[in-house]
Amino acid sequence: MAKKAPRRTALRIAEVTLELFNRFGEPNVSTTLISAELNISPGNLYYHYPSKDALVNQLFDQYEAAMLGLLDAAPDVRDIEDAWFFLHSLFEQVWNHRFLYRDLNNLLSGNRHLETHFHAVLERKTLAFRQMLESLASVGLMQIDPDSIETLSASMSVMVTYWLSYEYVRNPRQAMEPASAGRALTRGARHVLGLLTPYMASSELQAHLQTLTAAYGAHAK
Repeated sequence: MAKKAPRRTALRIAEVTLELFNRFGEPNVSTTLISAELNISPGNLYYHYPSKDALVNQLFDQYEAAMLGLLDAAPDVRDIEDAWFFLHSLFEQVWNHRFLYRDLNNLLSGNRHLETHFHAVLERKTLAFRQMLESLASVGLMQIDPDSIETLSASMSVMVTYWLSYEYVRNPRQAMEPASAGRALTRGARHVLGLLTPYMASSELQAHLQTLTAAYGAHAK
């Protein structure tokens, strides 16, 4: 049993650090604050994570694994409800690691691991949206040419990546608080899904999409 203690401590450190990063932003959280929150010595913290960057990398790796797992489901999106669930799931994962998106440019400029890996996640995200659009087109729900798929998938990826930055600018004091999660996620998914409207294969599908996003949007205000 004693051999498991270091691993439990490392996991607890990562969990508490994620909470602090998400709440206050990574630049505003020191290793001293993390140690105090955990009621452990700085030496104990450094034993498990030799630097703050090591903690950031651990949390990013957790995010990357979860996000890539979700993105694998993109080709299975076959209707509007599937698309909504897929998008909302992506936004939930973004929210769970929102410190990455809140301080993205700062983190990328100072961390080589994030610089290379976040770029790969972004490319994979764009590919997933392309696969989702192709799937919806293949079952006749969308009328969209290959060039438009390329453009739209990039636009969707940009919106997902920077949505929380937009939310933060709208409401810096509350946007990143847990109480704001439901509204922020729903607004983001609603706006991304709304990008599909001009490409719906029929007016009935357009109306269905608008009704779906409006229904969820009513809960996000």
